[in-house]
Amino acid sequence: MTKISVPDMMCENCVKRITNALTAAELKFEVSLADKTVTIDGCQNCVKTAVSELEDLGFSPAVQ
Repeated sequence: MTKISVPDMMCENCVKRITNALTAAELKFEVSLADKTVTIDGCQNCVKTAVSELEDLGFSPAVQ
């Protein structure tokens, strides 16, 4: 499990956009608006994919 900080995730709409993108990328993940994090359940390549997807959505992800 790898946590990715997404400090600019502000609302449920952000959560929905992230959820849609990571689901489409076929990743196992959990989004927490309260913690402003996305937890990826997978290999390092999965984490890279998630970070790339988040950046494509306009977020500033940082692997913790």
